[in-house]
Amino acid sequence: MTATTLLTGQTLTFNARPGLTSPEGAAIYDSAGGVLIKGGRIVATGSTAKLRAAHPDAEEIAYGDALILPGFVDAHAHYPQTAMIASWGKRLIDWLNSYTFPEEMRFGDPAYASEIAGRYLDLLLAHGTTTVCSFCTVHPQSVDAFFEAAQARGMRVLGGKTCMDRNAPEGLTDSPQQAYDESRALLDRWHGVDRLGYVITPRFSPTSTPEQLSALGALWSENPDCLMQTHLSEQTDEIAWVKRLFPQARDYLDTYEMYGLLGENGLYGHSIHLEPRERDRLAEVGAALVHCPTSNTFIGSGLFDMAGLVAEGQRIGLATDTGGGSDFSMLRTMCAAYEVAQLRGQPLHPAFLLWLATAGSAEALRQGEHIGALAPGMEADICVLDLSSTPAIAQRSRRANDIWEAVFPTIMMGDDRAIRDAWIGGNLVFPKGAR
Repeated sequence: MTATTLLTGQTLTFNARPGLTSPEGAAIYDSAGGVLIKGGRIVATGSTAKLRAAHPDAEEIAYGDALILPGFVDAHAHYPQTAMIASWGKRLIDWLNSYTFPEEMRFGDPAYASEIAGRYLDLLLAHGTTTVCSFCTVHPQSVDAFFEAAQARGMRVLGGKTCMDRNAPEGLTDSPQQAYDESRALLDRWHGVDRLGYVITPRFSPTSTPEQLSALGALWSENPDCLMQTHLSEQTDEIAWVKRLFPQARDYLDTYEMYGLLGENGLYGHSIHLEPRERDRLAEVGAALVHCPTSNTFIGSGLFDMAGLVAEGQRIGLATDTGGGSDFSMLRTMCAAYEVAQLRGQPLHPAFLLWLATAGSAEALRQGEHIGALAPGMEADICVLDLSSTPAIAQRSRRANDIWEAVFPTIMMGDDRAIRDAWIGGNLVFPKGAR
């Protein structure tokens, strides 16, 4: 008989998107709540007293004043950039040439790819992130290493071979046919296996010829249930470069749309400097925009228009963008999202930030039926936050008048010390010494 586990403490989840400046009834909070887990799934939620009474044989893990949340979901990352995160002083194109491409060349070695994939996923778990969508490298073995490491940890992850056939070093390029063939083989091998999903992955328009974009568009049309991820309108000099490379295109988004790479299962990282037509088309098709605030400030890209895009009904996820982003932590990413929005005069409520990092990103990745909420039937991927993890945070949270004042200091000042536990599929996987 499958064991039943009851996690008790403060619980918080969402049944709708909160407003930018208030929870507006979207949050489900219980100061003495519980989450009942069996067979890797959440089977019940509610008050601790009622769950204890109804399930007296359940093993209880009592977290006291800690906050039980859905595991964090990182909607855009580059796991091969793990070892060169926080590299100094470059804007996007120079940064790619100086740091990213030389590091990605190393992933032709399966042993190195396996080492970094395992290190990366362990870093995510240490920061309470239980699902990620990642770019791999041009090397198929980098995809195999990523999915094998996720399988070993029982994680729900998504990723794909990064395709480039120009404006990149020779060792990191493929051809249009090779991009199609290798992506198709990887898709057939991994998509839908265990908790894994394959993502069709052109890096961005400047590093793919029209022929390669067309080949990947064809692959997507043949596999419309797959996600497609790329980059869009990250920096102004990048946009100018795209215009020179695609003089016939109406705008940056059109370089994808012309070749069948615009759709509801599309993920468009950054999306900072969007034209009105681009915003209209993205909303019309229901694509997802992924906000990468630590990356956008670290590389000097610009300020994401959260309030304007939400008002338009855009689907939005949140991401670290490792290693352009300067931290593996979704707490740090929420903090940066708050600061970016403040610079635009758009203060974001803690409820909205937590929704972005859980249910919002899960929905952006089309995984909302599996993860991102504490609700019966959902997979039991859970993060437990210590709301007094450092003296500075503890002294501020003691003054809190409600859960939002209690959790906001952790959003703004928290790091991996705030992660009390992480659960994957009902199994405690972090911290060290997990049972």
